[in-house]
Amino acid sequence: MTSTATLAGRGRTSPSRARLAKYLRHATGVAVFLLAWELAGRTGLISWLPSASTSLARVAQLAADPAFLADLASTLTAAAVGLPLAVLVAVPVGLLLGTVPVVEEMTRAIVEFLRPIPSVALIPLALFFFQPEINAKVALIVYAASWPILINTLYGVRDVDPVATETLRSFGFGSGAVIWRVSLPSAAPFIFTGVRLAASITLILAISVEYVVGGAGGIGAFLIQASTGIGADAMVDVIATLVWAGLVGLAVNTLLLRAERRLFRWRHA
Repeated sequence: MTSTATLAGRGRTSPSRARLAKYLRHATGVAVFLLAWELAGRTGLISWLPSASTSLARVAQLAADPAFLADLASTLTAAAVGLPLAVLVAVPVGLLLGTVPVVEEMTRAIVEFLRPIPSVALIPLALFFFQPEINAKVALIVYAASWPILINTLYGVRDVDPVATETLRSFGFGSGAVIWRVSLPSAAPFIFTGVRLAASITLILAISVEYVVGGAGGIGAFLIQASTGIGADAMVDVIATLVWAGLVGLAVNTLLLRAERRLFRWRHA
């Protein structure tokens, strides 16, 4: 009895120990990276690179800078508006292409033509059709973020168990009911993965548009101002801004990944 209870206790604690070991490995990797960065900056191994301590101190200072916080809010606002719009556009289109083979075959050439076009190359076109700049930024975010959501929705619908679909149809359910009750729930994990991938694209594209346009505000505009400075302080501002962009992307991806694991535990199991 004692040995059985001990083994059961060990079985319960092993997942937490594995999680702790994983976090320790992550922390070790970050510590090694920061140490190498610090040494490269302090020793002059990379002449233009400021030390990690100097850059991270500036990162902390930007958290209390009203101008930077306003630019950060502008970038996040554009991403927060563009991503839901991309979902509203891409999911129905993906369901249509995945459930109606004729439509998918008719539009395949168009999709394959538009998908590889770099979204940054469309900035002049977007600025021509959408004013002010915030509208162009949102429009490009919707365009770029729609592709991973659409493709994942398409593959998710194709992955639906045909037995479940035919069973529902045999009970007299129409195509709409089959999509709503079978196709969409089965494709939901794929769709959410597409949303998580699209979230990173929204940040990348928002900052790119801001950097190219300049007057659109946001982190990209702050980067332009920082890069036009003189001396080592300008490089510190640039790197600190890039660190902030990376931290925002990491936070968004982490939140979406945890939400995905909670919503679709059965898939991970």
